[in-house]
Amino acid sequence: ETYISLTNFKHQLSEQLTDHCTCTQPICKYIRVAVIGLEVWSDQDRISVSGNPYSTLGAFLAWRRKQLYTLPNDNAQLITLVGVAFQGTTIGLAPLRAMCSEYQSGGVNSDHSDSAVGVAATMAHEMGHNFGMSHDSPGCCQAKADDGGCIMAAATGHPFPRVFNGCNQRELSRYLSSGGGKCLFNLPNTRAMYGGQRCGNGYLEDGEECDCGDEKCSSPCCNANNCTLKAGAECAHGVCCHNCKLKSPGVLCRTPSGSCDLPEYCDGKAESCPANLYLVDGTSCAGGRAYCYTGMCLTLEQQCQSLWGRDGRPALDLCFKKVNEAGDTFGNCGKDLLGKYKGCRDRDARCGKIQCVSSASKPLETNAVPIDTTVRVGSKKVLCRGTHVYRQGQGDEEQGDTLDPGLVMTGTKCGEDSLCNNNHHCHCDSGWAPPLCNQEGTGGSVDSGPVINHSSLLPVLLLLPMVIFVLLAAVGLWCCYSHKLHENLPLKTSVPPPKTMCVTQYFSCFYIFNCLNLSDFIKGKYAT
Repeated sequence: ETYISLTNFKHQLSEQLTDHCTCTQPICKYIRVAVIGLEVWSDQDRISVSGNPYSTLGAFLAWRRKQLYTLPNDNAQLITLVGVAFQGTTIGLAPLRAMCSEYQSGGVNSDHSDSAVGVAATMAHEMGHNFGMSHDSPGCCQAKADDGGCIMAAATGHPFPRVFNGCNQRELSRYLSSGGGKCLFNLPNTRAMYGGQRCGNGYLEDGEECDCGDEKCSSPCCNANNCTLKAGAECAHGVCCHNCKLKSPGVLCRTPSGSCDLPEYCDGKAESCPANLYLVDGTSCAGGRAYCYTGMCLTLEQQCQSLWGRDGRPALDLCFKKVNEAGDTFGNCGKDLLGKYKGCRDRDARCGKIQCVSSASKPLETNAVPIDTTVRVGSKKVLCRGTHVYRQGQGDEEQGDTLDPGLVMTGTKCGEDSLCNNNHHCHCDSGWAPPLCNQEGTGGSVDSGPVINHSSLLPVLLLLPMVIFVLLAAVGLWCCYSHKLHENLPLKTSVPPPKTMCVTQYFSCFYIFNCLNLSDFIKGKYAT
């Protein structure tokens, strides 16, 4: 499910863009993009959109997160048009390996061409980064330059690219195998899909028994022309459907992808496997060395191995502190909203540029070079190895369209009782106080504020209704007593009471109503 926001976008062009949200390649056979929202900001932008891609991306992802409860989506993309061009040669920016993330699943794109294919190719490129795809290394793209080359090339031109390649497929497979992209296994909200419902689009919608795609579909279970099941068929597609019959309840339909994932089973009623579920974020994994985050067990060991190879492992804490306090290209805790590097404080050092130990000559990442730093521990010298990803012909401040893959991933454990948040600050578990998470407290970080300890509020929450009930009962009994006392008093021929007494009497009647209910309860009219 993808949500698209457009700034100063013409409706005709938006329709052309959605026409290009299709893909006929093998890589798209298993991943389809369902546009479930298209919002045009024609009068006023909902966020601050500027030529700085980092501040624009940060503002857009924060806006998306606020909209998730009213319009759930797996990924959101912003497209700017009139008068907004990003600095330098950047035409888009997106976090790497962030698909389905509550905080980072999205990207920003600048419309740089009169053709809708141009911005469609840019958006596909940025979503590719969300899917875990890096820029193509030499030899990956087999498509001819005259045909546009490949979508994940570091730089593209005219004609615009239309194809992914085998390297992209392998990177996508590794990302999904590691537990990424959990939301991709859940069916999209077909009622919210842009363009309306129709038979033949491949989505099972209201009023349809099946939908196998266009009329050329040769399914033995589904009538493609009217989206009805053939005689004797119970289902047509889905992993819980076999030979047009539903599989029995309890049949395994999705195996866990790792220690933070959970298995799913057919229920005997639906042809699709249930929604993909995983352990709650923050669950301990890898023997207590890491936490689960969006279904993945994020260890520093795994991240070092993905950057350096099998012998990669995390360096000493001193490496993280010494390198990341610099706040420069090679050691930092990410960039601020102005796109400037920020240094790490000691408490956040393990959330900055990851420091590893490896015997490899260079990192595995495309266009990556090693950044080696030597620190002294007593009488010994220790080599700390970081990574720097560059684009040919660009300076340090212009590194491309992905957030630095050499940074520690959001959700990684940064202390005994804390994990890295999306701002590369340590977030303390409930029961520990920020910023160092080494003293008792309510939890949270310098970004989020304290966490409320709901368990400590439980006695208060249980007693509060009882206190309110007793107070209302007391007020109601007093009202009843006052009302009866008023009836027994002799009438007076004095000046009528002021209007404020009418208001008081009105509220008294309300409380009297409660008083009657309470008396019926006491008499046993209502069972407990």
